[in-house]
Amino acid sequence: MYDPDKRKLLSALSHGSIFFSLLGVSIAIPIVMLFVSDDPVVKENAKEALNFHLNVWLYGIIFGVLTLVLIGFLLLGILQLVNIVLPVMAILHSLSTTEQPYRYPFIFRLL
Repeated sequence: MYDPDKRKLLSALSHGSIFFSLLGVSIAIPIVMLFVSDDPVVKENAKEALNFHLNVWLYGIIFGVLTLVLIGFLLLGILQLVNIVLPVMAILHSLSTTEQPYRYPFIFRLL
């Protein structure tokens, strides 16, 4: 049996790592969780957090290019809102439902 408190903490830390993106270490946190933890729910949450990071970066590049043609400003604003709201929802889900990993909507799953 896995420790539910440890599961909550590590899963929430994986999803919350997106808020450390300015430090440049945000993607390292879920990668470390993926390799260090033996809990399957924590591993799935870490994979989902990695997928979210990659999607946010991809959309940021696409919307940044679209900004050059003056339609990307609105899209960049929406991306910033999504970048805040979805991880908060994931953290709340990780803290309340420890037996099930959170799945971000509308992202490509590369891992």
